[in-house]
Amino acid sequence: MSKIRLGMIGGGLSSFIGIVHRIAAYIGEEYTLVGGAFDTDYDNAIKFANKLELDPSRTYPDIDTFIEKESALPSDQRIEAVVVVTPNFLHYPMAKQLIQAGFHVICEKPVTNTAAEAIELEELVNKHKVVFALTHTYTGYPMVRQMKSMIAEGIIGDIQKVDAQYYQGWINPVIHDPEKRKSVWRLDPAKAGQSCCMGDIGVHAFNMIEYTTGLKTLKVLSDLNTLYADNPLDIDGTAMLRFEDEVRGIVRASQIATAEENSLRISVYGTKGALKWEQEDPNYLYHLEDGEPVKVLKPGHVYASEFAKQSTKMAPGHPEGIFDSMANLYIGAAKAIRGEEYIDGAFPTIRDGVRGMKFIEAVLESDKNGNTWAEIDD
Repeated sequence: MSKIRLGMIGGGLSSFIGIVHRIAAYIGEEYTLVGGAFDTDYDNAIKFANKLELDPSRTYPDIDTFIEKESALPSDQRIEAVVVVTPNFLHYPMAKQLIQAGFHVICEKPVTNTAAEAIELEELVNKHKVVFALTHTYTGYPMVRQMKSMIAEGIIGDIQKVDAQYYQGWINPVIHDPEKRKSVWRLDPAKAGQSCCMGDIGVHAFNMIEYTTGLKTLKVLSDLNTLYADNPLDIDGTAMLRFEDEVRGIVRASQIATAEENSLRISVYGTKGALKWEQEDPNYLYHLEDGEPVKVLKPGHVYASEFAKQSTKMAPGHPEGIFDSMANLYIGAAKAIRGEEYIDGAFPTIRDGVRGMKFIEAVLESDKNGNTWAEIDD
């Protein structure tokens, strides 16, 4: 079976996340990168294409030219799926153009700047019958998928409490200097959107809760901090969550948690036990039960769920990481693009993008209204 012809918007010479996407796409051996619009500087885009030994004629100066030229090619030659790895404010307009042109889309998060935009994209995805994969990368880890399977099987009983944390400290060196913080695009509403901390990392914690538990958040009550009056976007915050059946949860997110690197953690407590997972040590899932020693589950073993087994590419004892996690999303999207059967949850969809944007807006509304409950509709 031929590989899916892949294009990329952004992700050129200076892009860290572009490298992650390309490696992830190659790991599963389902895609081949053909071309794209890699940089706003066309000379740099050509240099990048030459470095990757891509056909320069399939390297375009902008997305409009990309769509025009690729759409004119025979169906067995044109690019089929496109990765959008640009700054946040470009996700919506570029994804919209690509969907309307009939391309499958793999998009970085946040999916859009507003929930209304995300809903519009969802409607377009359904109308044009394309696959839309949103790269909430952490859902691709085998032990996260093991966690999802165990919760669905009722192994920890009925859920009573969920606690998700995402702490980083990267913004500390610039946030205390008025001039330096003006140079950070994630603090610029025109480029980052409505939120910095919650929009960038808090939404990951929120997505992990809904992904692993299957719960739908009904309400949030948040308290956000910009630290300085002239800083327009949040860099720290806490959101209390309410789900069905009186279940409670919390999302704690910060970019000023000094010396923290990428501390994403989730704990789910049920009537019969609990499960804990940490992104910085992703190959261990902890299963807790009253009166029993802690069980430590690892990838690649016979006890793993079918979903976890499908998401594991190495033998036991060989750690898997962020590239492998992202690769699992690409493999899932490839099955959908080809019309093959895949397990629900194989990749985040536009629906996850809509839910994420609604969470962000509810958090901002709750904080703005004096820390009151704000509802999230479905």
